[in-house]
Amino acid sequence: MVVFAVRKQLLSGSSCGACTRLLLLLRKSSGIHNFNQEEITEKLQAFPGGSIDLLKQESGVAVLTVNNPSRRNAFSGSMMVELEQKVSQLESWTQGKGLIVCGAGGTFCSGSDLNAVRAIANPQDGMKMCMFMQNTLTRLLRLPLISVALVEGVALGGGAELTTACDFRLMAPGSLIQFVHKHMGLVPGWGGAARLVRIVGSRSALKLLAGAVKAGPELSLQMGLTDGILEAPQRPDGDGAGSALQQAEDWLGLHTAGAAPVLQAVKKVVLAGGELPLSEALRAEKDVFGTVWGGPANLQALASKAKHR
Repeated sequence: MVVFAVRKQLLSGSSCGACTRLLLLLRKSSGIHNFNQEEITEKLQAFPGGSIDLLKQESGVAVLTVNNPSRRNAFSGSMMVELEQKVSQLESWTQGKGLIVCGAGGTFCSGSDLNAVRAIANPQDGMKMCMFMQNTLTRLLRLPLISVALVEGVALGGGAELTTACDFRLMAPGSLIQFVHKHMGLVPGWGGAARLVRIVGSRSALKLLAGAVKAGPELSLQMGLTDGILEAPQRPDGDGAGSALQQAEDWLGLHTAGAAPVLQAVKKVVLAGGELPLSEALRAEKDVFGTVWGGPANLQALASKAKHR
């Protein structure tokens, strides 16, 4: 699989442009499904409800909110389409550094809206929906942003799969991640199983999937499913400095301090190292290195002798 044959073109472009082209190469080379997206988009939009909200902040950290509180933030068909659209916007956000994925109303996401699921229960449409969401969540994971899922309340089924499409997971007290697919006579179809194995290993993944284990914050931390447990909000309404969202922003801020091109390059080399054979990952690392060497952040650091701080 030769995916870096255009390295010269990558090096000749701007830093962000090179990272974007490298992302596209990785995406095209890794077996993501090809299908008629317009056809499945039209079917999904026939089942409206809720929204996917995106707030880009001047800090370079965006907040993506799954917003359908009346159904515990379950994905309607139109929300699946909106998620793909929001991911497309984030792919071209040159000033972006980080992303927080959360749910509205104090819960994360309870999976798919059963009304939409029943309407596309035939195998053909089910497979198209599966491929659509696999593509979208794979692109979410491969964004040149450092991402964290903020889990409050429940993350069930597809919601649990959504957490695995982020680089990190943080859990609020009393929250729960559960892969309930077995109870529905299913297995994960949005890429959640493959990503879960990479996060916790095959043995723990098998326990979580075959047992439909209710993984609270402590168990999730023990299994490596979560990266931290948040403190209970100091105010009853959950707003302000002690809110879960503010805690997540503070936590993510430890990883997103610095220039956006450099952080995007960091995410790129980590993606390459995790997904590509070693020889190709090394070439990718060299190419990405070339986009930041001698760049503004590098020259400023050299001038200020930042290495010795």
